[in-house]
Amino acid sequence: MLEGVLFFPVTPFTATGDVDLDALRRHIAAGVDAGPGGVFVACGTGEFHALDLEEFTAVVRTAVDAAGGRVPVYAGAGGSLGLARRFARAAAEAGADGLLLMPPYLVTAPADGLVAYTREVAGETGLPLIVYNRANARFDERSAAEVAQVPHVAGFKDGTGDLDLLARIIPAVREVLDGTGKRFQFFNGMPTAEASQLAYRALGVELYSSAAFAFAPDVSLAFHRAVEEGDQKRVDALQRAFFHPLVRLRQRVPGYAVALVKAGVTLGGLEAGPVRPPLTSLAPREVEELAAIIAEGRAVLAS
Repeated sequence: MLEGVLFFPVTPFTATGDVDLDALRRHIAAGVDAGPGGVFVACGTGEFHALDLEEFTAVVRTAVDAAGGRVPVYAGAGGSLGLARRFARAAAEAGADGLLLMPPYLVTAPADGLVAYTREVAGETGLPLIVYNRANARFDERSAAEVAQVPHVAGFKDGTGDLDLLARIIPAVREVLDGTGKRFQFFNGMPTAEASQLAYRALGVELYSSAAFAFAPDVSLAFHRAVEEGDQKRVDALQRAFFHPLVRLRQRVPGYAVALVKAGVTLGGLEAGPVRPPLTSLAPREVEELAAIIAEGRAVLAS
């Protein structure tokens, strides 16, 4: 079972656009040293959409090696069904401990189709698989309860922000799993999840993905401790100084949820390179704005 802050590393690229495995190794090793509960590599923040199968395999293998068994390593899988199966197999062969199932390519599928898609990919390996509820892969109460019963499906990550629906999905899943002994976890998968975590926590969702951990692990961990300890004053201060400004910057341009994390990693001293098209990198003035946000977050820690 996962616990603590979940680390979603970027995938560094060189100036010529190749995957920089040495930078990735250092990025993940430093992140694991900081103390996350798990590493989710080649997922949304790691530009899963932009990696070919060979690159993906090298990224997962590098992450597993850098983590050194200290925390579990999950890898993304998704896209068309055939490719999703291949990515799942590649992740397992590279040593990943689990999978995060990304949405299928392009189509908006009915709930029954999403269950079938998940069943097919989950059956490809023996790895625990977390379903990602977002974009064109949206489950309702019935399908969420059904997919939770699929062998190897071990979690449900919500990236829709529909708390009304989630408040109905959670008890529906718990009811069908009651008495089975199956261990199952829910995750807050919203971009800049800290900004909505108190609302998710009120529903019993304690786990969340932290993109901020990739470039400001001290701020990310301090926020997590404040939430766990009920330190509302510290939570509010970090929200005002760091997370809310981060959300406003992130919402300025589509894709900045990834681009600002890469810029933050580079500001921290590890060259992460640009994002790959169709995403775009931050403008220079926005990099300066991000640096100021990070500084404000750390000023709260020092106060």
